[in-house]
Formats: sequence, C-alpha cells, structure tokens
Amino acid sequence: MPSPRRYLVASTSLPLTLSWGWNLGLYLGMLLLLLLLLVLLLWLLLRQLKYSVGSLGRLPGRSLPDPCLGLTLRCHIFILEDLLLCWRSETVAKSDFGSVWVEPHERLEMSAHLLENTFSEKMLKSRRRRNLYHLSYHLSYHLAYHISYHLAYHLAYHISYHLAYRLVGLSRNSNGEGSVRPFVHFNAKQDAEFLHKAMKGIGTDEDAVLMLLTGRSNSQRQEIKDAYKKSYRKDLLSALKSELEGLFESLIVALMTPPVSYDASLLHKALKGVGTDDDVLVEILASRSREQLKDISKTYKKEFGAKLEKDIMSDTSGHYEKLLLLLLQGNREEGVNEGKIEKDAKDLFEAGASKIGTDEEVFISILGKRSHEHLRQVFAAYKKLSGSDIEDCIKSETTGNLENLMVAIVKCIRSVPAYFAEALYGSMRRAGTDDGTLMRIMVSRSEVDMLDIREVFCRTYKASLYNTIQEDTKGDYGKALLYLCGGNDTVGAF
Repeated sequence: MPSPRRYLVASTSLPLTLSWGWNLGLYLGMLLLLLLLLVLLLWLLLRQLKYSVGSLGRLPGRSLPDPCLGLTLRCHIFILEDLLLCWRSETVAKSDFGSVWVEPHERLEMSAHLLENTFSEKMLKSRRRRNLYHLSYHLSYHLAYHISYHLAYHLAYHISYHLAYRLVGLSRNSNGEGSVRPFVHFNAKQDAEFLHKAMKGIGTDEDAVLMLLTGRSNSQRQEIKDAYKKSYRKDLLSALKSELEGLFESLIVALMTPPVSYDASLLHKALKGVGTDDDVLVEILASRSREQLKDISKTYKKEFGAKLEKDIMSDTSGHYEKLLLLLLQGNREEGVNEGKIEKDAKDLFEAGASKIGTDEEVFISILGKRSHEHLRQVFAAYKKLSGSDIEDCIKSETTGNLENLMVAIVKCIRSVPAYFAEALYGSMRRAGTDDGTLMRIMVSRSEVDMLDIREVFCRTYKASLYNTIQEDTKGDYGKALLYLCGGNDTVGAF
C-alpha cells in the first residue's frame, strides 16, 4: 500500500517529503520574508534618492548644505563693504565687478540686485530639487507597490492552489492512483472567466492556463469548455490553439480532449498518417481494458465515420493483424480456470522453446483470450517448466511488430504501471526526447495510475520521474508535464 506522502499532490520543485502543514508554513514564511526584503529595498532606495538629490548642489570639499549659500555670503560681504565705503564717504571703489569706476550708491544697488538674483536662483534650484525628489519618490513608490502587489498575488495563488491539492489528496482514499484529481471547490464559470482573462489582450498568461487546466480533472475541463462557450460565444479549444504554440499547444489540446476521444484520435492518426505508427497501436490495444476498447471503437466510428477494425486490417497483416483484432474485440475469458493453467503453460512451451520453429497461433490464442488473472499464473507455471520467463521465449521465437505486441501484452498483464514506467524511461533516456510518447503517457495516465508509475520508475531506475522530466523538457511544456507528474519522489523511499 503506498505511503500517505504520495497523495500530497504538488507541482513545485520544493521537497515534498514534509506534511502539508509544514509545507504551508514554509510557503507563508517565504511570503513574509519576501515582503520584508521588498520593504527594506524600498526604504534603501528612497534613502539613497534623498541623499543623492540633496548632494547635487554641494561644492566639492565643502560641507555647505545649499549650492547658493557660498555666493550668498559673498553678496553679504559686498553689501557690508559698500555700507562701509558709504559711511567713509569715499567717492570711488574698486570692486569685483570689473575695472569700472562706479559711485558707492550704484555699487550698493548692484550688490543688492546680485543678492536678489542669487536668492531667485537659489529658490529655483531648490524647487527643481524638490520636484525631482517628489518625482523619484512617486516613481519608486508606484514601482514598489506594483511589484509587491503582483508578487503577493502570485504567491497567494500558488499557496492556495497547492494547499487545496494537499487537502484533496488527504481527503481521498487510497483507491485513486492518479496525480490529477477532481478539484473540490470547482466552479466552471469562474474557471472559464479566469482562462478568458489569461488570454485577453496582448500576450497570454501561459502559467495561469497550465496551472488551472492541470489542476482540473478531464470531466471538469469539459464543463469549463461548455461554460466558456456559453459565456463568450467562442470555442475554448479554438481560443487556446490561437494563443498557444508548439508542444505546449499540443499538450493543452490533449488535456482538453475526453480520454476516449483522445485514444480514438491517436489511433486514427497512427493508421491514417504517413505510414503506420505501430508504437501507438501496440500501447493502446495492449494496455486498455475490454470496456475501454469497446468505447474507443464506438467513438472512432462516430468521429471519423469508419470502423477501427477495418482500418487496422487495411494497415496491418499476418499474425500481428490477427492479434490486434483479437485484442480489439475484447473477448477475453473471465476468472481463473485452474484446470487450464498447467496445460496452457505446456502448450506455450511446446509451441516455442521446445521445437524448431514457432506456432504463433498458440501464442495468439492464449495471450489474446485468457483473463489477466489466469495468465499471471500461466506465466509462473511456464517459468517453473522451462526455467525462463515467457518474455525471453517470445523475444527468441518472434520478431518485429508481433514480438513488440506480445511482449507489451505480457508486461501489461504483469503490471501496467511498470509497462508505462519503462516506456517513459525509454522516451527520455535516448538521443533526443520522444515527446509523442512522453506526452501521450502523461496525459492518458495522469488520472489513472500516475502515482504507481512514479513509484515503479523511482524504484527501478533510481531516479525520480519528476527530475527526469525536468532534465529533458523546458518551458511551459515542461512545467505542464511536471504538474501532471504530481510531485517529486525521494530515491530509496519505496
């Protein structure tokens, strides 16, 4: 049984080994620390501006607080000197005004006029400094206000978002193994309005789009789509396609598609595109349940106007085609037939490893018709009989697409999460990332068994799926995949 920690669904690179209460305290502490640093930065900025503006008029090497004070003192000296000259009744005097002889009273008037101009210049400079100070103050204030507002808003949004996810994870029982759960306080109209604002105007808030859509189940996304159509008379999927691009667009479109329709569209593209994408055929037909395959066939016919069975027959052949059709028909037996376990194991051994050549019909019949519970016991009996696993026999006796399909069936019968964990590892640990496989698995398994896939991946490859995705992807596309992953895991914790 998985540990409770695995149900604390989160989508940040912060350590997730703590409980949700500790994580909430960590988030709030970070918020308070950032706000404190912002206030300190604002105070230092205003203080620096104040001293910078105040020091503009200071003379080098002087401690005068005003740029005009030295000149004012000189004018005072001139006036006192002129008063002294007038008191002594001197007729002329030599002054700093030039080598012009002037009367004492004229010299006094000129000094007074200079003093008046000095005071006017002083007031003008003082006003300019004051205006510059107020402009700098208001500019800094508004800049700091907007920064702090948006920072607080986004932090509060992230905190509430992750806290809600943790509460959802703790409130659900252990039957759900998906990383994406239905949002508890869901409101389709509000979410539609939120997406509309995120796409409104110049540019798109991709973070808002990916956080909301990865935080809602597929059925809730369909309700958002309907609410958006009703409120804005536009198709949400078309609006998203017009605003997004590249792999991120493809991922969001996949998330907005119902699971059955998504599988049907993948099969249609695999069969009707350039060549046949056998990897998609093998993955879907080997891993989906009998009920899912029936729904896929109905949806395929409804959306594309053709029978899936006929399209498979036109694009494949031989034993590979026969096994695909047998899986699609979903005619597996139910339960375990104790009397056939040893016989099936012996038939498989005699059809392959015990003779030259291979009787593929025996493998197709047993692998395509027996129940999963029955086949697990057959595989155990086969290993006891032959000394090797059934996968080794298949790989030595068959080749090509038939080999890949049979091996995939055996792996899915043993463990579907292990099958997808291996597929995810192969999609990223090669020359270049197989984004098609990566995206397909992350979308289709996010509400089914992603937490089990993460556990198997971490235990098998000694690395977390979260970190592996983070190393191989980037941008909004990578962020969205990390949200679908649902959190990080500690190697050795399983």
